[in-house]
Amino acid sequence: MNLSGIISISGKPGLFKVVAQGKNNIIVESLIDKKRTPAYSTDRISSLEDISIYTTDEDAPLKNILEAIFEKENGKNCPSHKEDLKTLTNYLKGILPNYDEERVYPSDIKKIFQWYNLLLSSGNLIPSVEEEEEKNSETTPNDEDKKEAKKKVSTEKKTVVKAPSKSSKSATSDASKISKSSAPKKTATTKTGSSRGK
Repeated sequence: MNLSGIISISGKPGLFKVVAQGKNNIIVESLIDKKRTPAYSTDRISSLEDISIYTTDEDAPLKNILEAIFEKENGKNCPSHKEDLKTLTNYLKGILPNYDEERVYPSDIKKIFQWYNLLLSSGNLIPSVEEEEEKNSETTPNDEDKKEAKKKVSTEKKTVVKAPSKSSKSATSDASKISKSSAPKKTATTKTGSSRGK
């Protein structure tokens, strides 16, 4: 999944995607209604790529949490952010057992689930082609067993089996970024659980 260019703007509902850059602002498109509006350097903007969740160890990137939910739900919706807080808390503990309960507020937990469903419905959580190819290129023990079995059979029949050539793959992609001149400097406030009052 690619979260580059996806941002949240303090005081505005939902999430936005950066679509263009003006002289003193950036043009963003709402993932909710697709309406485009300008965002200025005075707005409190947080890039989802830079947001992390407080844990008792090292902070966990939001992207990792979203990927864990995606896999658990098999690419479908997760519980709504309007669900009972206890339900959401237990769910989060299931995928991130060591999250810091003191520094991650209930509003932050709800935001994770709200953002996940919004990103999913807008098609931003679909794994990229590069990610799919990377997963498919990984060899599992079962594949190794099958290869060994084929080698044994071919040896018994005295036939030569040529191994398929491995093609190199490139999984690099250019990501759109918010210009420093139009977006505010990123601070510790981009971490979920510490954004209020700091």
